[in-house]
Amino acid sequence: MAPVLEIPGILLSLVLLMVLAYRGISVIILAPVLAMLAVLLSADRDQLLAIYTQVFMYGVLGFVVKYFPVFLLGAIFGKLMEDSGSARCIALEIMRSLGPTRTIPAIVLACALLTYGGVSVFVVVFAVYPIAASVFREAHIPKRLIPATVVLGSATFSMTCLPGTVQIQNIIPTAYFGTSIYAAPVLGTVCGLLIMVLGLTWLKRRAAAIAHEGYGNDLRNEPARIDDGHLPALTVALLPVIVVVGTNFVFFEVLIPAWDTSYLASAKFGNTSVDTLASLWAIIAGLFAGNMVVIAVNLRRLHNVNESLGAGAISCMLPTFNTGSEVGYGTTIASLAGFALIKAGVVDIAPGYPLISASLAVNTLAGITGSASGGMSIALAALGDTFANMAREAGVSLELMHRVISMSAGGFDSLPHNGAIITILTICGLTHRQAYPDIGMVSLVIPFSVVFGATVVVSLML
Repeated sequence: MAPVLEIPGILLSLVLLMVLAYRGISVIILAPVLAMLAVLLSADRDQLLAIYTQVFMYGVLGFVVKYFPVFLLGAIFGKLMEDSGSARCIALEIMRSLGPTRTIPAIVLACALLTYGGVSVFVVVFAVYPIAASVFREAHIPKRLIPATVVLGSATFSMTCLPGTVQIQNIIPTAYFGTSIYAAPVLGTVCGLLIMVLGLTWLKRRAAAIAHEGYGNDLRNEPARIDDGHLPALTVALLPVIVVVGTNFVFFEVLIPAWDTSYLASAKFGNTSVDTLASLWAIIAGLFAGNMVVIAVNLRRLHNVNESLGAGAISCMLPTFNTGSEVGYGTTIASLAGFALIKAGVVDIAPGYPLISASLAVNTLAGITGSASGGMSIALAALGDTFANMAREAGVSLELMHRVISMSAGGFDSLPHNGAIITILTICGLTHRQAYPDIGMVSLVIPFSVVFGATVVVSLML
């Protein structure tokens, strides 16, 4: 079978992945089934079982082996921050500081701070929604703007743009480019601020335009009254977040470079180098230290530390294997002859401008999978080395490549079938019809416009 004839099978597989994921079928089931469908429609159909066990599963396990500690420690950290009341304390203090007239900016900043410190978007919405519902109701702001407000703060600039954010979308590129989570700080900060300002402007105008609705009469999933009498002090709540970011920085910039890591070049350690591991080691150290601090300063507030640790550990399993399955899918598709033509097409979208090609490729795959980390993982598994080589040949900094890919993952991922968006709408008791138009504007239209526009400008300036 000619490679070009395999392309329809690959595209059919991708479309089915998007449609069926939108309908709520687990990607852990979809990824292997649809990867094998693409194989069946290729010239390698007689190698089906071999590709499943030796390509797909090794792609899954390779990702899990490398990133499981990050998912595990991150999930535990988020659960401890939630159970100790630290996440709620940070959100409340920000709102009190900004005042009732700045309700939307206060919620956005609270979500951003929690996300930047390593708390996942799923934990953020559970922690912040009860507060947001209360203050939106008191300020007579329509409830249907809560999801967009939470998404702007937790799933856009603080997740992918700001240098130093310890979200997985900012960690994955480090393994491919030998960079740190502080890569391209100027570009990331400028784009992050633009996304935040434009998103807040949109939400402010929308709140004014539909102010006549008041909070609304749709009271599904309305939270119980908040009891904040036993929350920690703000300094105590912020300390673990500061420790995570600070420890990560010290390990990456000071401690690890001073170590003798020549032994990594031996077969025992996979013939690797510290450049590909430094960022991973640093974030593991940061999250571990953060977890120890959360427990130490909140020992009396954590009713059952063992229960919190167990719940956090369990909660990391699904996102770990969801993303791992998507990586296995991408690895399988990349092994097919037909994908070589797709790869060439993506690479040739903007000849001589690797940043533009990378941005469009990651956005496309993130949109198809409905996942920022999933789309990025598939793109890097298939094209990571290609993008790195293109950047070197064009004299483009790998730090810029890291930041552009990380930011691009937070664009088309926010289509309606995105799992985080579905979760947020469920928690808020709202439907896509009620809330998605504003979610789409602040998490898809604005981020994509800002990031792609900045990518084009930077590419033309180099």
